[in-house]
Amino acid sequence: QVQLVESGGGLVQAGGSLRLSCAASGRTFSSYVIAWFRQAPGKEREFVAAISWSSSTDRSDSVKDRFTISRDNAKNTVYLQMNSLKPEDTAVYYCAAYYRFGRNPDEYDYWGQGTQVTVSS
Repeated sequence: QVQLVESGGGLVQAGGSLRLSCAASGRTFSSYVIAWFRQAPGKEREFVAAISWSSSTDRSDSVKDRFTISRDNAKNTVYLQMNSLKPEDTAVYYCAAYYRFGRNPDEYDYWGQGTQVTVSS
């Protein structure tokens, strides 16, 4: 029902900013909660933030003071604005879709391919 493609990753210095995009397609896109997860080498996939069609949001405590999630339904795109980046933010970032809020990646039905974010010292 929905296809997701992430973009915007890259290399950034600690303290810098980056904006990730998740472009979605599908007739029922606006009915889904879209979430961002990240996965560093050797670690489990970790919840970052999620947003509903009406722009209600949920964010992990580890990022809520630095990251902001938003969506533009007209463009079928969800954004993750990442500020004050730290080396520990380095990971592959994925967007995912589900019909309700959740922090468990196993609950999500649809996934993008991921985009690499690397934060250097």
